[in-house]
Amino acid sequence: MNYNKYTRQYFMPENPTYDWVKKEYIEKAPIWCSVDLRDGNQALIEPMSLDEKLEFFQMLVDIGFKEIEVGFPAASETEYNFMRALIERDMIPDDVTVQVLTQAREHIIKKTFEAVKGAKHAVIHLYNSTSLAQREQVFKKSKEEIKQIAIDGAKLLNELAAEVDGNFSFEYSPESFSGTEMDYALDVCNAVLDVWQPKKDNKVIINLPATVENAMPHVFATQIEYMHKNLKYRDAVTISVHPHNDRGCGVATAELSVLAGADRIEGTLFGNGERTGNVDIVTLAMNMVSHGVNPNLEFSNMPEIVKLYERVTRMEVGKRQPYAGDLVFTAFSGSHQDAISKGMACKAKDPKGMWNVPYLPIDPVDVGRTYDSDVIRINSQSGKGGVSYILKQSFGLSIPEKMREEIGYSVKHVSDKEHKELSPEWVYQIFEDKYINENSVFTVPEAHFQQKNGIMAEVTIAQEDKVRIIKHTGNGRLDAVSNAFKQYFNISYELSIYEEHSLSRGSSSKAVSYVGICCQGKMYWGVGIDEDIIKSSIHALVVAVNHLVKSTGDQGCQDERLTEIINYINTNYLTVTLDELEEHFHLSKPYLSKYIKDKSGKTFGELVKNVRMKKARTLLKGGNMTVETIAEKVGYQNVEHFNRLFKKKYGMTPVQFRNSKNL
Repeated sequence: MNYNKYTRQYFMPENPTYDWVKKEYIEKAPIWCSVDLRDGNQALIEPMSLDEKLEFFQMLVDIGFKEIEVGFPAASETEYNFMRALIERDMIPDDVTVQVLTQAREHIIKKTFEAVKGAKHAVIHLYNSTSLAQREQVFKKSKEEIKQIAIDGAKLLNELAAEVDGNFSFEYSPESFSGTEMDYALDVCNAVLDVWQPKKDNKVIINLPATVENAMPHVFATQIEYMHKNLKYRDAVTISVHPHNDRGCGVATAELSVLAGADRIEGTLFGNGERTGNVDIVTLAMNMVSHGVNPNLEFSNMPEIVKLYERVTRMEVGKRQPYAGDLVFTAFSGSHQDAISKGMACKAKDPKGMWNVPYLPIDPVDVGRTYDSDVIRINSQSGKGGVSYILKQSFGLSIPEKMREEIGYSVKHVSDKEHKELSPEWVYQIFEDKYINENSVFTVPEAHFQQKNGIMAEVTIAQEDKVRIIKHTGNGRLDAVSNAFKQYFNISYELSIYEEHSLSRGSSSKAVSYVGICCQGKMYWGVGIDEDIIKSSIHALVVAVNHLVKSTGDQGCQDERLTEIINYINTNYLTVTLDELEEHFHLSKPYLSKYIKDKSGKTFGELVKNVRMKKARTLLKGGNMTVETIAEKVGYQNVEHFNRLFKKKYGMTPVQFRNSKNL
């Protein structure tokens, strides 16, 4: 690129001041003037029709604009008819001023006044170009000749305003102001003001446009400060700025201009306009909101504004457009999602506190967006926090902290494989399939309980075409069911995590249970949802055990006869003997002894002892009975013998076990 052929085309004022840099932020809203229907419309490939312009005008009124530049009536019949329609249909509210643009040319000015005849209040916006480049290359006129064009135009506005029915104010723009020598721009503007003789109660507007943005924002701010400090009739003049976005700095230019003394900003919604566009008033206004300053514009229904804007302009609001784009509040990154999720949790604890959620400069709800679908969205880059947030916000599921990582990886795996973003519904489907509906090995059609030296569970297990009833005790219903599963599948695990809550979405009558079991350092999870909390917790355990059994590859169930024998032992552990088993099952004692050993890997005595020890653990956990009493209740008359057996099995005495934190 040949950068040597370019040079800076702006003009700094002599002896510039930089008082504006001492200001921290914009303390109050400027006067807003929408130029969507003029500057924005003339930049469209297909300009808006009359009906579309009328609809757009009404939207601008609804947003809260009090000054709206509606067009260049002398430029086309459509523009002229639009102005007349607004007046004749009485569509202009009493507190709204319409503005029309005219070149400083006699026939154009006269046509403009015809268009605004009968207006309740209209601003006649006069302009001519003053820049060095335009003077030398386009008009080929001297400084005095260019200034005279402005003066003659100003005089004609005075004359016609006195002749035409209507209430009129005046505005003057030295077009390409930023490319004009500052002392000359000041001279021209003061000459126009001398013609108009503004008063405090009858102000005029001096509009200073960056028609083509050609400098860094601080340069333009310095130019504005110069005009602010040196214009005649300053207390009777509204200084307006009209930034374009050629350097991509339109918003910064406008904001610094206000700090430098500008009272008014002309711009468009979403920055539509010639070339790279005008300054984006939506961004300017919402930037003020983010600092706690009232912009006097209402963007609380941003999606509807975007929808109408795109329909009538046939332009598209970019997905990354500040405050309005589809993705501007969206976090895909796992770390961002986690921070937002935690920030939202903190905010929920202090709903009336100031907004300070990480990665969200404003509350999306304030512009009509939703947390469910707009803030955290899921793809292969997402993390556990984002997935958990979606499940919480959209489906009312409060996932346990230790479960979140596994769920996050499960969802990410699907997104990575499919190369797609996952909707909240898709995320839930993944979650449901794996953690709610997993019953590929077995199901539990029913379970019954009775209070008998603790809790006795009678669990029906259905596996393939077999249905078995397993009986086992526990210190609670879930523990008893868990013991039944351990017995049936001959597996060992710890029931490590159990959490529950009411379902906060859909049905408040339903309970959600989360169960995590640990086997050889690996966690297996299940979730249950039911009106009955017991059914919910059992369902969750069933899913978790399904995962465990499925992962081991050994899905064999206990021999049917052995199941019956163990059930009998569990029910009658205090008194059961081989003689009793012989009589009950009509099998010889030698056969029973060998059968039990071959099928279970344990002797009859060991099975009985295990049941008694588990029962002893339950009693030690759940009450204040003495060790002597517990020994007797589980079938041992000699407490010393009981103590020795307990210590041999668990590595600690009953008293030590009771006092242990790991109960």
